[in-house]
Amino acid sequence: MSRKRLLIVGHVPSPNTQRLRDAVEAGARHEDISGIDVIARSPFETMPEDVLAAQAVILGTTENLGYMSGALKDFFDRIYYPCLEEKQGLPYALYIRAGLDGTGTRRGVETIVTGLRWRAVQDPLICKGDWSEDFVDECEELGTLVAAGLDAGVF
Repeated sequence: MSRKRLLIVGHVPSPNTQRLRDAVEAGARHEDISGIDVIARSPFETMPEDVLAAQAVILGTTENLGYMSGALKDFFDRIYYPCLEEKQGLPYALYIRAGLDGTGTRRGVETIVTGLRWRAVQDPLICKGDWSEDFVDECEELGTLVAAGLDAGVF
C-alpha cells in the first residue's frame, strides 16, 4: 500500500502561530498513524507541485484586517490554476488564529477553496480572542484527526 501525503501550509508570523503549526504537525505525526508522510511548509515555500503530490491539506492562517494572511493569499494565487483541474475534491481542513472572530478570514478562504472544488473534512478551527494554551491542544487534535482520517481512507 502506498503512503499518502498530508501537506500543512501554515503562516507563522509569530512564536505563538509557530506553536500552532508545530502542534498541527505533531498531531499529524501521531505514533498510531503510520501510512502518512507529513510535509509542513510556509505558504511562501509551498509550490503547486507540493499540492499536486498531496492527498490532503491543512491550511493555517492569521486573521489580518478581517481577511486571511497575505502569505496564504499568495499561496492560493500561485497554486490556483496549476491545481484547479487536477485536485478537485482534495480534502482540506483550516485553522485560523483570529484576534477578532475569524468570520471574514473563514469566508475568504472558503471562497477560494470552493473555486478550487476542495472538500472540507471538518468545520474550521477558529482560535479566537486572547491567546489561550488550549489553542495548541486543539491544533494538535486537528492534525491527528486529519492524518488519521487520511490514513484510514475516510477521505
